[in-house]
Amino acid sequence: MSGHSKWATIKHKKAALDAKRGKSFTRIIKEISIAARNGGDPDMNPRLRTAILAAKAVSMPADNIKRAIMRGTGELEGGQIEEVMFEGYGPGGAAVLVNVATDNRNRTVSEIRHVFGKNGGNLGEQGSVSWMFERKSLIIVPQEKASEDQLMGIALDAGADDLRLDAPNWEVLSAPENHEAVVAALHKSGIETVSAEIGMVPKNLVKLEGKNADAMLRLSEALEEHEDVQNVYSNFDVDEKTLEALAH
Repeated sequence: MSGHSKWATIKHKKAALDAKRGKSFTRIIKEISIAARNGGDPDMNPRLRTAILAAKAVSMPADNIKRAIMRGTGELEGGQIEEVMFEGYGPGGAAVLVNVATDNRNRTVSEIRHVFGKNGGNLGEQGSVSWMFERKSLIIVPQEKASEDQLMGIALDAGADDLRLDAPNWEVLSAPENHEAVVAALHKSGIETVSAEIGMVPKNLVKLEGKNADAMLRLSEALEEHEDVQNVYSNFDVDEKTLEALAH
C-alpha cells in the first residue's frame, strides 16, 4: 500500500497543474457523462454523485456539469464514450491497470500499446493482472492532521474497513458503497484529505529500485499524460526520494 499512497500524494500535487491546463476538467467531464448513463439524478446514482463532488472540488462551472450529465443521458448529442480497462506489466514485473474513456477504441488500444512498449512494459490480455487488485475507497489523510484514535473513531464509525499508517499519511480503506459516508464524516470533523477516490487498490506490492523504478515511473507518467486515460493503477513501490525527484 505504501507505493499507492505516496504516488497519490504526488498525483495530488500534479493535479493542481493539470487543473490549470484544463486537463482535470476533461477527465471529470468524461466520468460524469459515463456515470450519467445509469441515470441523471445524482441522488439515485452514487457514481454520478461522486463525479459531481470531484467536479466541484476543482471549481468546475455548474453549466459544464449539467452539459456533461445531459450528454450522458442522451439529452445532448455527442460522441459515444466507451469505458475500457487495459491491463499490462511494467518494468520489473509491476502490474498496471489503465482506465480509459474513449470515442475510438481501436485508436486508443494502439496508442496505449505503444506507450507500454516505448517505456519498457507490455500490454496484456484482459484478466492478466486485475486479480491482483481490489476495488476500494481509498482516502489519504496527512498524518499531522489527525491522531490514530481520532481518525479511527470517525472513519470506522462511518463505515471504513481499515486504517493504516504509511508516513507521512494515513490510508483509510472502505468498501466503495461506504465512500461518501466516510468522506463526509471526515470533512464534517474538519479533517483534511489529500485525496479521496474509489479505485483499484493492489493486494500486494512489488518493490522496484534503480533503473526499473525510474522506468516504471516514466511509464506511469506517460500513461497519465494520454488524453483518454482516466486513471492508472499499479502495485509498484519505490522509495520516497525517487518519487520526489519525479514530482520536481
